[in-house]
Amino acid sequence: MTRRRWIADRVEGDRAFLLGPNATHLFRVLRVKIGQDFDVVANGVPRRGEVISASHEQVEFRLGAVIESEALPQLTVYLSIFKFDRLEWAVEKLTELGVSRIVPVIAQRTEQHLAKAAEKRVERWRKLAREAAQQSRRVTAPEIANAVPLAKAIADEQGNRIVLSEAEERTSLKALLSGSKPPLALAFGPEGGWTEGELQLFNDYTWQAASLGHTILRAETAAIAAVAVAMAELSSPQPAPDK
Repeated sequence: MTRRRWIADRVEGDRAFLLGPNATHLFRVLRVKIGQDFDVVANGVPRRGEVISASHEQVEFRLGAVIESEALPQLTVYLSIFKFDRLEWAVEKLTELGVSRIVPVIAQRTEQHLAKAAEKRVERWRKLAREAAQQSRRVTAPEIANAVPLAKAIADEQGNRIVLSEAEERTSLKALLSGSKPPLALAFGPEGGWTEGELQLFNDYTWQAASLGHTILRAETAAIAAVAVAMAELSSPQPAPDK
């Protein structure tokens, strides 16, 4: 049976600790027992952890052997802000799929009340990402950046950069991803899509435009579908170069 994985809130030598909600959940809901083994990520390294003390405020582990883990491809998602219930669902699923960074973007068609409220939501999104990372047995949760305007968000991104656009009719995401290597960045527009000016801005910063097909997808569906395709491509073995 696969052991539950936790990301330690604090590490001291060969001891790791869960605090606050994590400790409460493990102690009161899962009814942890002294001597139980779990996977515990301590300072970014997954290790065996034996419970040596537990309360609703703190669970302490004795750290043991390092557990082998495979590094995930570096993939950043620029996600234009949309309705928070659906955006939170997207954050969870993108975390499960293995993205390394999520940048909430304020686009021209982002509703103003959502843009204003986003600053107060970031900590909640980070909490959701951490919970999803533990559930999906990741070594770390993705970075959730503070919400920023589009022009500031995309200006300095390096590596392969692709903007998903309903206006793009010739180039598919799969075609652009063929043979790609990380780091990779994908950008997704808000409800209503990107404006012409925003697409020109992407072009000015040498982002490539790609399509997910002829159907119109909701923002969260597009992000999850595209990331699943990208992760499959980035994780697939690359052909050996010709000699």
